Amino acid sequence: MRWIFFLIFIPKLVGQEVHPMDNEAFLQNEVASIYVDLPNDQLQLLLGDSLYSDHEFLASFRYQSSLYLDTIQQIGFRVRGNTSRGAGKKSFSIDFNDFIPGQKFKGLDNMNLVGNHNDPSQLRAWLSTQILKSADLTVSRNSFVRLYINNEYKGLYLNNEAIDDEFIKDRFIANFSGNLFKCSWGSDLTYLGANPQLYYETYELKTNQSLNDYSGLIHFIEVLNNSNATDFPCAIQQVFDVDRYLKTLVHEILIGHWDGYAGNKNNYYLYQRPSDGKFVFIEYDMDNTFGIDWFNENWSVRNINNWHFGNRPLIQKLFEIPYFKDQFNHYMNEALTTIFNQNWLQELQIKKSLISQAAYEDLYKELDYGFTNSDFDSSITNAFGAHVTMSISDYLAIRLQSALSQVQPFQGLENPCQLSIEENELPVYVVAKYDLLGRPITAKPESNQFIIEILSNGKSRKTLFVD
Repeated sequence: MRWIFFLIFIPKLVGQEVHPMDNEAFLQNEVASIYVDLPNDQLQLLLGDSLYSDHEFLASFRYQSSLYLDTIQQIGFRVRGNTSRGAGKKSFSIDFNDFIPGQKFKGLDNMNLVGNHNDPSQLRAWLSTQILKSADLTVSRNSFVRLYINNEYKGLYLNNEAIDDEFIKDRFIANFSGNLFKCSWGSDLTYLGANPQLYYETYELKTNQSLNDYSGLIHFIEVLNNSNATDFPCAIQQVFDVDRYLKTLVHEILIGHWDGYAGNKNNYYLYQRPSDGKFVFIEYDMDNTFGIDWFNENWSVRNINNWHFGNRPLIQKLFEIPYFKDQFNHYMNEALTTIFNQNWLQELQIKKSLISQAAYEDLYKELDYGFTNSDFDSSITNAFGAHVTMSISDYLAIRLQSALSQVQPFQGLENPCQLSIEENELPVYVVAKYDLLGRPITAKPESNQFIIEILSNGKSRKTLFVD
């Protein structure tokens, strides 16, 4: 057996995360229909005594579009969300492998159906993900669907891709075996000590659960909170993708996502890449954005350089370092001149036209705040009032201008941390093998087959296997 090596670098397989293509589950030019059926007594229990539990009820599932039809007889079905569980228009979760392990729908383990009951336009969460996607940040795919439960039309929903092991595999190609943590309300990244149990309540491990390994997360949080000022710039970059987070924070602020880490210490994930051990910050649940407010705060003018609330060590410690603050303002200026602008209004109008009929027929939208069809029609340019303090159009315009006046000049400061000789001399080994189509190789390759080997230093090489 002989191996022939060709050293190359393949950014699509390692280092740079990818955003997978939309498939039949995420149609962009059509509002597909989802039909969920279960016994009526089970539905009443789901909506009643089990409303605040995460018990999965056995149901059947049918997905129908103009060109695609699929039926799955056994799925798990439940209400999802936190405060929204008490809403008239509820959000739901579909679990494809709860009753049949390994079962998937178009590569998905789960499907989150978001009711957007706070938003008369139904478009804010969709727009938020599109902006983050345009910034090349890690974010869910989504599409609009009609939901029927026992043949009753429950309204227009945003089918939002769940952040789980399949999500990670699709984005961190050849780098997907790490720990993923869901960070719920209270996850302010304050160091609580070395005992893993102190983190269980708000930091939920979603992958590799049998190992229940919180050591990496605790180490990251300890480095963040306890490193001295001299060591911090290098120490934090060894355990956290700081550059990517600063870009993410820029867009969290611009879309007015106050229910994320910076505002409400909520609604984000942390994924630890096995190739370098660094954590990546991932936004989700971005519906309270673009002028939706419950705190009597004008998010469109709040200062971008002091936007966070309370004790947020991740932001506070980073902003204490001139280089990181300079990079933040650089990415802010970049976003304001290339991504965050009123050109999105045309995209919004196109999407609004696509979903309008399904929205008009959605009677459940009226239950919580009395949203009418007229409110939906004018929602891009007119504010509803109450908690919808601004229209999307006004928010975009005001936030753009205020942020441009607040962004600080880029100084081009140098990163105070450089890799040491010892770090450059760490041993290099193979962490994964893939064929040329990016599929994992778990058995012995065929003779004269080219494969891609992913190395522990984040690089890759093309290898000819000769038996």
